[in-house]
Amino acid sequence: MKPRNLKRVALAAALAGLATASIAADLAPLPEPKFNAKQAELGRYFFFDERMSGDAALSCATCHNPQKGWSDGMPLSKGYPASEYFRNSPTIVNSGFKKRFMWDGRLDGADMGTLVRDMMTEAHTMNMDGRLAQERVKQVPEYVEMWQTAVKKGDDPNGMRIFNIIGEFVKSVNSKNAPIDRFLKGDQSALNGTQREGYELFKGKANCVSCHNGPIGSDGSLHRTGVPENPAITADPLRHITMLRHYSTSGMPNYMNTHVDVGSYAITKDPKDKGKFATPSLRDLKYTAPYMHNGMFATLDEVVEFYSKGGGAGSELKALDLSSSEKRALVAFLESLSGDPVVVEKPKLPAYKVRAFGKN
Repeated sequence: MKPRNLKRVALAAALAGLATASIAADLAPLPEPKFNAKQAELGRYFFFDERMSGDAALSCATCHNPQKGWSDGMPLSKGYPASEYFRNSPTIVNSGFKKRFMWDGRLDGADMGTLVRDMMTEAHTMNMDGRLAQERVKQVPEYVEMWQTAVKKGDDPNGMRIFNIIGEFVKSVNSKNAPIDRFLKGDQSALNGTQREGYELFKGKANCVSCHNGPIGSDGSLHRTGVPENPAITADPLRHITMLRHYSTSGMPNYMNTHVDVGSYAITKDPKDKGKFATPSLRDLKYTAPYMHNGMFATLDEVVEFYSKGGGAGSELKALDLSSSEKRALVAFLESLSGDPVVVEKPKLPAYKVRAFGKN
């Protein structure tokens, strides 16, 4: 084949690839979740149990409250007692379908156990030691019995498996009965006219779908949108200290002279990643305000307005110049990605009991 023809073939293949990518970028119905049901049930107890934190005052549910969309409803999370956190607490709903965890994308979405370990053992979240966690579990006979049913007969509770078991529970917390799922499966009546208009904007003029796609509405990548800094991070010394500690333990250079949230840069050390944050899921947005990595937007109207203007300083985005009616339609569509509230009750937690001498 002549070189000119080879170039034509290559160009055609490239264009076909672009067309395929363009077609592929869309939302998708939520798949059936996969998790170990017995371990998830034990994980439910651990998730709500304050004894899983260092001072036995916090549980996973403290920052991921079912009554608040599995978040904590605050712009910036509280953190471990005597500290304050510097980022928003994201919902855990549909976490089993995430590609990356954490706002800076530092953890692999396929490793739920490591996510739980990170949250439980970090000094500024739950400040727990896995070895202490396993001893506390062993001090509860009901937990030991449930463990041997869920894991293995004769097996002793241990720290790493505790993390994995809580992870199985997290995988079980998923959206349900969202209008968008019914619509994507063929029920045209699931969305009203305004919502369908918003969907067309989402895929077309607004081009939200370029980053918000797939079953949870996230590409799993990191982007710079220029969200304004939350002033509380520098105004509150405890939040600032927590941020600087995160930078220090991540090995970020010159961290003491940094007064903004640099996002992924703290992990990669690549200047191109400054200000980049993970694309959040769009599922259950009705229940998860405030929005963004630092909770700077209280409503979806504010979020859409921000994107319509092309984001903030240093943003990768272009201005959309949406009309008022287009903004309303887009918000209406985004609300259709929320289903029924996902409610899981806190179980009655069994108490510690004295263990017989020699049976440790």
